[in-house]
Amino acid sequence: MAELDKLGLLKANLGITSEARDQYLKSILTSVEGELNASGVTIGDEDNPAIMLQVDYAAWRFRNRGEGTMPRNIQYRLHNLMVGQVSADD
Repeated sequence: MAELDKLGLLKANLGITSEARDQYLKSILTSVEGELNASGVTIGDEDNPAIMLQVDYAAWRFRNRGEGTMPRNIQYRLHNLMVGQVSADD
């Protein structure tokens, strides 16, 4: 999925229609992808569960400015993707 599509999904999640915050949102998406890659989750262009995790994680980061504890649903999905990708590599 193209970066623009991820941005569109993130903006839809947040209810943003203008382009005023696009640069900031792109930076959050890039940062989240880096964090996911560092934790062992690779995001392929057609890996919809990983893409939606990235979008939801970025939306949480935008709404909460990265403060507080990561929501359990994001933690759970991240764990499942990590385990799934490790077992697929074996």
